[in-house]
Amino acid sequence: MRQYSTSVLYRPETAEQRYLPEGPYSLGPNRLSWVSIQHGVAATCGAINVFDIRTGQNRSYTLPGRPGFAFPTDEPGTFVAGADRSVGLFDAETGSWNELIGGIDSHVAGTIINDGVCHDGNLIFGCKDVKFAEKKAGLYLWRSSDRELIRLRDDQLCSNGKAIVNSDGGLRLFDIDTGTKTLVEYPLDIAAGRLGEPNIMLDLTSLDIFPDGMILSPDRESAIISFYNPHDAEAGETRQYSLATGEVETTWYCERAPQVTCPQLVQTDDGVKLVMTTCVEGMTAERQEVHSNSGCLFIGDTPFDSLGDQPVYVVG
Repeated sequence: MRQYSTSVLYRPETAEQRYLPEGPYSLGPNRLSWVSIQHGVAATCGAINVFDIRTGQNRSYTLPGRPGFAFPTDEPGTFVAGADRSVGLFDAETGSWNELIGGIDSHVAGTIINDGVCHDGNLIFGCKDVKFAEKKAGLYLWRSSDRELIRLRDDQLCSNGKAIVNSDGGLRLFDIDTGTKTLVEYPLDIAAGRLGEPNIMLDLTSLDIFPDGMILSPDRESAIISFYNPHDAEAGETRQYSLATGEVETTWYCERAPQVTCPQLVQTDDGVKLVMTTCVEGMTAERQEVHSNSGCLFIGDTPFDSLGDQPVYVVG
């Protein structure tokens, strides 16, 4: 098994930004975006952030809600984002928000949008129960062909890491609902707007840590999963698992930051690196002193020479 130590790439300037960073995404060589989901335990807004690896400069753009995901689009400077119960287009330069879908998960109380993935102009995204208590959050398809929102599931606790792959048998959705501690695979029929029966790809229920964000390796043979550890630990972990055997192939360690939320591959001047977000959500002030890198973005070496799938959303 390979093991990599990582280093702090960026320490957000404010406590609000360090509360709940997630969703890093490549914006081209040496640039990435990430979301600060909410700026504190009682906050009702968050931001999309754009980070320059060469200069270390971070620009933060406040959203009218708490963003669970944000992806670049084919319109420069514009992101498609899910915030609270709305999906829209956000223009970073003007600060304008153009809602595409509203009233998401309106049949239940206490949920907001969390993680997502885009594929050929379509979006798959899920919600979470903000109290992490009830399996009532939805998993949705936003189908670009007819601009229809389709509820695929209504029993998720905290919808997290996602990927879509095209195989000989059609599309497959890889999905993590954090509370189940499993990575499942569904046959996905976008035209029909439905999922097939789930197949458990990774059973992580024996662990006392929780799978959070996830990407696939560039060859799609492995899942790279960040783990949210609510317990004290010297380092947080992101692990690469073989989808064929379930074995851990690689581990990346984030020193003094046990709550790792999301991984992403980025191209830098020094090759393909793994960037990971961490958070202080749920930590007391005393624990934050001990785990003093929590809320930072980390970067580490990888064995990869490409980024894998990171599509932009086509506004159309």
